[in-house]
Amino acid sequence: MNSNLILNIFRFLVLIALQVLVFNNIKLFGYLDPFPYVLFIILYPVNSNKSLFIFMSFLLGLTLDMFSDTGGIHATACLILAYIRPSIFKFSFGLSYEYQTIKIAEKISSERISFIVIAVFIHHFIIYMLELLRFGLILDIFLRTLLNTIFTTLICILTIFLIKPNRR
Repeated sequence: MNSNLILNIFRFLVLIALQVLVFNNIKLFGYLDPFPYVLFIILYPVNSNKSLFIFMSFLLGLTLDMFSDTGGIHATACLILAYIRPSIFKFSFGLSYEYQTIKIAEKISSERISFIVIAVFIHHFIIYMLELLRFGLILDIFLRTLLNTIFTTLICILTIFLIKPNRR
């Protein structure tokens, strides 16, 4: 087996376990629900099998839907994010994406932070739009999306710093 595949399977399982056992039980101030499992979609290698990536993203969301009893909201958000991820890469990284020289976990820069923020925002917006599903609650959707994007982005960046290998 390829070491990249093993790393992605391990990341998949660990992020699901952390989300289900730890982060699903966190509800700060009635609004903050962290979803750091989105790191799987963010950290997936750029030049890997795209069909497998979309399938794994759907499976990630579907697994969380089964544990959270949310009826497909996470699967939809993960699938949409996985599908539009190349566009977010092009927007954030420009020409570097064309040459596929990007590794999100290497070093935090403004391009990487913008990529993470945009990806998390889109993911959370889809989740809360489908969860609340009423146009009259659009301000509540944007408030939840904004607050949870900030909270989840901080957790994701902290996690990247913790798992990043030291290069000496």
